[in-house]
Amino acid sequence: MTRSSSALHRCDILLDMDAEPKLTHTATMILQAVDAGHVYGLSIMEATGLPSGTVYPALRRLERDALIRSSWEQQKVADAEQRPLRKYYKLSRSGKARLEAAQKRYPLLAVLANRKGEI
Repeated sequence: MTRSSSALHRCDILLDMDAEPKLTHTATMILQAVDAGHVYGLSIMEATGLPSGTVYPALRRLERDALIRSSWEQQKVADAEQRPLRKYYKLSRSGKARLEAAQKRYPLLAVLANRKGEI
């Protein structure tokens, strides 16, 4: 191997190491649910069938990684419906792009979601 091809090989490894990590099945399911309009925790749990102990930590990680953004609803809305405040989630641009890539990686998730009719 020549010096230049060795340097190129090392560069390729660095590029691979710098690539964004792939989403897990769980994260992909949650992003699909948010993209489909299930925008608060309980609705996401119902759409995905995942428990709260899985959904809420995953939502925090997805927000930390800037794949989703969140905002709290106004207190008067929750008061009018006599329920606790909801935290609403929305995909970011990078979240939408990562979801599309993950859907290509996990095509079965999209098929199952369409069959279920929820996400």
